[in-house]
Formats: sequence, C-alpha cells, structure tokens
Amino acid sequence: MLGKIIFGALVCLVVITPIPYGTVEPWWKALFICAVFGIFILGIFETPNFLNVFFRLLPLVALTLFAFLQTQISTAPFQTRFFALQLAALTAFLALLCRYAATEHRVRVLVYVVIGVAITSALFGILRQTTQQQIGFVLPLLKPNQGFAQFINKNHFAYLMEMAFGLGIGLLVGERAKQNRLLIHVAMLLPIWVGLVLSNSRGGILAMLTQVVIAALLLSFRSERLRATRVVAVRAALVIVLVAGVLFGTLWIGGDRLVSTIEAAGATTIDRDGASRRDIWRASAKLVSAHPVLGVGLGAYWPRISAHHDASGALVPQEAHNDYLELLASGGVVGLLIGVWFAVIVIRQARQRLWSSTGFVRAARLGAIIGIAGVAVHSLFDFGLHLIGNAVVFMTLIMIATTQLDTEKTR
Repeated sequence: MLGKIIFGALVCLVVITPIPYGTVEPWWKALFICAVFGIFILGIFETPNFLNVFFRLLPLVALTLFAFLQTQISTAPFQTRFFALQLAALTAFLALLCRYAATEHRVRVLVYVVIGVAITSALFGILRQTTQQQIGFVLPLLKPNQGFAQFINKNHFAYLMEMAFGLGIGLLVGERAKQNRLLIHVAMLLPIWVGLVLSNSRGGILAMLTQVVIAALLLSFRSERLRATRVVAVRAALVIVLVAGVLFGTLWIGGDRLVSTIEAAGATTIDRDGASRRDIWRASAKLVSAHPVLGVGLGAYWPRISAHHDASGALVPQEAHNDYLELLASGGVVGLLIGVWFAVIVIRQARQRLWSSTGFVRAARLGAIIGIAGVAVHSLFDFGLHLIGNAVVFMTLIMIATTQLDTEKTR
C-alpha cells in the first residue's frame, strides 16, 4: 500500500510541477525539492535497500557532489548550492521512478499522464492566444503576446510538447498493428503538434522535424517484406514524404507569424545589446577559456558572463542558450565529462531495453527515445531543461527508456 501511495505521489508531481509557469519561481522549486525528499524518506522506510538504486545513477550523484564542492570556488555560492539541491531532488525523483514505476501498468500510466499534461497545456495555450487581452490569464503573470500556454518563454513550452510528441509518435509507430488505437493516437498528437507550431519556437520546430525523421527511419527498419535493394529507396521516399507533409502543415498552421520568425533568424542587424545567440555563444566561449577545468560554478553562469559579454551592458545573458556550452562553462571539463558519462549510460541502456521489450512497453520506450532525441537537438539552442517542470518530464522519459521492468508485478 505504501508503494502505491509513493507512486501516486510521483504521478501527482508530474502533473502539478509544470503548472505554475513550468516551475521558474524559487518558492515553487523549493516546494518541489521538499516534496521529493519527503517521498524519498517514505521510500527508505518502505524498502530498506532502496538506496541501491543510486548505483545505477552514479553520474547524476557525481554531478550533484561536484556542484556542492564547487560552492567553494563559485562566485555565486548560493546559486550553485541551490542548483545542487535541485539536481539532488531530480536524481531522487528518477531513483523513485526506477523503484516504484517499474511495471508495465505503471509505465502505461506515466505515458498517458505526460501526454495528458501536454494536451492540456497545448489547449490552454491555444485558448490563451486567441482570447487573452490583458495581463493575467488564470495565472497572474501571463502577459498578452508573451510566451505560450502557462510558460513565460515559448521555447520552454516547446520542450514539453517535444517530449509528449515523441511519446505519441512511439505509440503510433510501435502499436500501428492495432488499428483500433490508430485514430486515438493521431487525435492525441494533433493538439500537441498544433500547439508546438503556434508557439513559433524555431528550436522546437527543428526538434519536431528531427523526431519525424527518426520515427520514419525506425519505421522503415521494420519493413522486412521488401528486398534489400528496395529498402533504401523506400526509406528515403518515406522520410521525404513525412518531412514534407509535416513542414507544409507547420507552415500552413503557423502562417505569417512563423514565416516572420524564421526570417528573423537570418537577420544581420546590429544589436549592441548583444542579445543574439551568436554574441552569447561567443561570450560563453571566452568564459570557458578563462575557466576550462572546473568552470565558474553550476548555476553561477550569469554573474560571470558579463565580464566577457561585449555589448552595451543593457542586457546580461542569464543563460548560454546552449545547454552543452553552458555545462562546459559552468562545470568545466570535469562537468562536461560527467555529462557525457551519463549520456553514454542512457544510450546504452535505452538501446538494450528497446530491443528486449515487446508490445506497449517497446512502443513506450521508442517514444521516450524519440522525445529525448528532440530535447537533445533543441538544447543546442535553448535551455528548457533548466525549468523543473520540463526536467521532471525528461527524467520520466529516461526512466521509461532505460529501466528494467518487473514482469512479475502487474500493478
């Protein structure tokens, strides 16, 4: 019974954490941290050997300890300490999922909860875009023509859509033999896709197109009835048709606003505020050169970047708009190597679990991998995983993709 209560509490966290602006305010982050640690204490009482789960999460544990050690050299020790607490809570959340969600039934619950959260957010965003006229729309800080859905930044909203979109594609591809569910899966994907397109996030749309290509390639790998000489042509044609169809629909739904957004990406106007990604990346590279080994402190990027940011000073970048570059700047080579270590483990375990699974579990794992791939692409241009709400969903995808399920339990 206690195990079921813990799983129910974890599901509640997946549902409620993204609600207030994706969790950007310190008080909501603090509540999340306290809630996870409270559930974690219950887990220790319920399973005495629960701490053994952390041996499979050594990279995250190592990165958390590294962040705590960095408080001695960080120029913003409070920010670095708070970052370490957030990472510790997310690691504990992932460990709890690996222990209490490792059955097919509970994975099914998680998949549909994540998709349901994304659909609700997308519908809220569409409603807000078409009806909001003044500041405050359910949430008091939401302003007209700023952000999308409950998110202050449209790119952060796109992260949530990408992860749910990946899960939906996985179900669509993995369970395509069940014709009675085909329309249901398409219906689930439609509002997510429309919301992502209407948000006009360039990084989100690029990630979505990448996900479609990956899904098309994985789908073509299962064409066992075709001769080898025809497989390549079929794969190429399938990818072209799918990408062209999605791209046409994206431009059609997005309309002039999306076209203007894409055109703005190639603009070469002079910006003395240094707000372009190119300026921020150049400044981040200088920061890396100045602190190559240990970095400036995880969470302490923005206090140090101003010394290397060649601009008028009216704007100081808060983030590097590239999670990999920011990890290198904040954690140095040590932090980057720990991140690579974690990525290698996730890739190896996800590949192993995918081909050893069947039925719904394989479809869910496939969707989780596609969702993770979309986030990996988008993180080249944005920082959506800095939001606890998105990070919680991302950890859920990692659990679905990598955890060995208990086949003896059905609930």
